[in-house]
Amino acid sequence: MAGVDSTAILAAIQSLLRLVRDVARCSGTGFSGDFKKDCTDLSRRVALLSHLLEEIRDFKGDLRLLDESASSSSSSSCLSDLTVALQAAKKLLVIAGNFDQKISPEGLAKKIAFQFQCVTWKLEKALANLPYDDFEISEEVQEQVDLVRGQLRRARERYGKPLNSSILSQALLQAPDKEQVENTGNINHQEPETKVESASKENISKGYNQNEMIYQSNDSKISSASSPLDICKNIDENKKLDAPAIPDDFLCPISLELMRDPVIVSTGQTYERSYIQRWIDCGNTTCPKTQQKLQNTTLTPNYVLRSLITQWCINHNIEQPTLLTNRKLKRTDGSFRDVTEDIEAIEVIVRNLSSHSIEERRAALSEIRSLSKRSTDNRILLAEAGAIPILVSLLNSEDTLIQENAVTSILNLSIYENNKALIMLANVVPSIVQLLRVGTMETRENSAATLFSLSLANENKIIIGASGAIPALVNLLENGSNRGKKDAATALFNLCIYQGNKGRAVRAGIITVLLKMLRDSDSRSNSGSGGCMVDEALTILSVLASHQEAKVGIVKAGTIPLLIDLMRTGVSRNKENATSILLSLCKRDSENLECISRLGAVIPLMELVKNGSERAKRKAESLLGHLQRNQQGM
Repeated sequence: MAGVDSTAILAAIQSLLRLVRDVARCSGTGFSGDFKKDCTDLSRRVALLSHLLEEIRDFKGDLRLLDESASSSSSSSCLSDLTVALQAAKKLLVIAGNFDQKISPEGLAKKIAFQFQCVTWKLEKALANLPYDDFEISEEVQEQVDLVRGQLRRARERYGKPLNSSILSQALLQAPDKEQVENTGNINHQEPETKVESASKENISKGYNQNEMIYQSNDSKISSASSPLDICKNIDENKKLDAPAIPDDFLCPISLELMRDPVIVSTGQTYERSYIQRWIDCGNTTCPKTQQKLQNTTLTPNYVLRSLITQWCINHNIEQPTLLTNRKLKRTDGSFRDVTEDIEAIEVIVRNLSSHSIEERRAALSEIRSLSKRSTDNRILLAEAGAIPILVSLLNSEDTLIQENAVTSILNLSIYENNKALIMLANVVPSIVQLLRVGTMETRENSAATLFSLSLANENKIIIGASGAIPALVNLLENGSNRGKKDAATALFNLCIYQGNKGRAVRAGIITVLLKMLRDSDSRSNSGSGGCMVDEALTILSVLASHQEAKVGIVKAGTIPLLIDLMRTGVSRNKENATSILLSLCKRDSENLECISRLGAVIPLMELVKNGSERAKRKAESLLGHLQRNQQGM
């Protein structure tokens, strides 16, 4: 497909910037009426996109190369999608900004609520599809866009259940003008169930190979409604629009969501722990709400507010993060099982963790390790009995057996999703990192596996990366046992999904370690544990290769000849990853393109186009296209 004129791209960016500024100015004029908060939130989120668009506008790469790249048409399409979404947002703010239900036609409020859902969905989708690597967007701006996307997603979910993408697109294109909203009109609407597939938590080691496709959404067919009033009936049936209004004091000022773990900062403001921790870990030293300088970074749990929120949730039948109610556990079929006896037995074991007798502590730990391995119910009950903070404190014991059983118990408990936040709340990471450095080999292995499990929550990737864990994991990757190397590799792979951790890994020497794995003649045999480490080394490199510092390190280490050799002789997955890495190294880099051409990459690439897997074919075709354009430009 022909490339898109670079002047057209620049014109589109300038148009988008004007739209963003127009929307941001809307908030300056003030909103009133029933949708005041919705309008203010939408306007504020859109305003944050100006930094992203300014970076694209000031892109220092060669836009002519972007024009000719395989992604040029998709880049143009994404910018077009973002334009449509911002135009709809601007229209909606004009209509909803002064909406008063008392003087408006019946049913109009629900139609406008539906349009807010449409607009937030489209904005979220357009931001997700932007080719950030093509425009070399900085890590800081990408983090800001990720925050905006998260806020848009949660806002959309508040308006109703996730909607069918094609129907939302149609509804968005019909975003109401002032004249349109007063007519009934028809908006076809389907409301699918959404299936979320996640990496298995029961087998931590398997999660490594599942991270490329952690989340997938599948639409399923259900009956459609023929008018906006039918849409509103469906939403009412789902009890979304009729949900009770959340008191402002219960909302985190950053996420605008109901707080589950409120904490107080030094200025006296309260935030959801994960969001304020992320704010601090990104290097911010001020209070987000008051802009006052934080005297310290201590986060004090707000137990009073947490209790009030919990009671409010119970009173309004809002789902709580635990399946345990009045000493009864909820089964998967919706029924309840009385666990009074189990709780009493577990409470005795947990109390013994604090015994003055080291033998009693060892016995209690051994029992907890066994219980936490057996079932989800046990993981819930152990957490409810207060085991987690005590286990974390025992990580600092001088007894190596206690250390080993404590970290393994925490690993087992972390398999239950809701326990992850409790473990992070207990400030587990510094102790885990210390054990990674000085523990026995089994303790180090399970420490690495624990960090992988905890890092499945995105906000934890930032906290763990900033803790000094990455150099310790790289050391284990280089010097550990076979299992230790695998556990370190899975943790490093998952942490490096977050852009900010890639530079940390490079500075910790990961490129040298990975290259050594690829050059090791035993590990190149594709049999036994060595072959698996080649696969893992390539997979980590494929994640790192999009980072400029990593890219320079990979090329400087002389990795390109090895990657071309693996394209010829490796197993299918190795060929895929080797091709993917080479593609990242060669994008808009004529020197690397000339290098792989001289080293004979064309023949194995053509072979992959003919006989490779679908992913390998796509990568090989793209790389061949870059080679061809580079030859033509010489």
